[in-house]
Amino acid sequence: MSPLVPGRRSSSGPACENAGMPSPQSLSETDRRLVAAWAADCAERVLVLFETEAPTDGRPRDAIARTRAFAHGELDAAGEIRRRFVAGRAAHAVSSPAAVAAARAAGQAAGVAHMGAHALGAAAYAAKAAGLAAPNQPTAISDEISWQLEHMNAQVRAALQQLPPLGEDSAGPLGTGLLASGILGSIIRKIQAAMDNISPQEGAR
Repeated sequence: MSPLVPGRRSSSGPACENAGMPSPQSLSETDRRLVAAWAADCAERVLVLFETEAPTDGRPRDAIARTRAFAHGELDAAGEIRRRFVAGRAAHAVSSPAAVAAARAAGQAAGVAHMGAHALGAAAYAAKAAGLAAPNQPTAISDEISWQLEHMNAQVRAALQQLPPLGEDSAGPLGTGLLASGILGSIIRKIQAAMDNISPQEGAR
């Protein structure tokens, strides 16, 4: 068993072992509303990549708007959980990898109402989209990650630090599936490592 990372919940605790208990990737509704706003910001950064290719398809923009409304307490979790797949389906309306990743960033943001771990999925897809859109800029992905970390306030960071490390818990999007592999996995690991390395003085804003 790997040692606990400070500020990070163990993936082997009672929440995982007892049937019927929520996944540690869920987060409380209060924390989901906190991280939803950040996820929406991450996804909106690359929305133009989708809308340039599919200007009449409003699904990703609507998903981001609804994610913000959920963050502000204007929409309930149950309604957003039912709608969470709508934006992700927009990925089939475009062909360029950057536009597809941008649509999936919006879809992941919409999924935060259901499970807080999708916030890291939104950030990962957004950074991936930024990198795909600028293949001649080797720092495009790291620059996007830096922006994401800089725009993560202390409350959002504290909520996200409750999530298990990528690949250590199978009960959610941070399991061993798509988000744990390739560039997406690399991005999420960098975000989680960076969060753990931010000092209280740096993060208190």
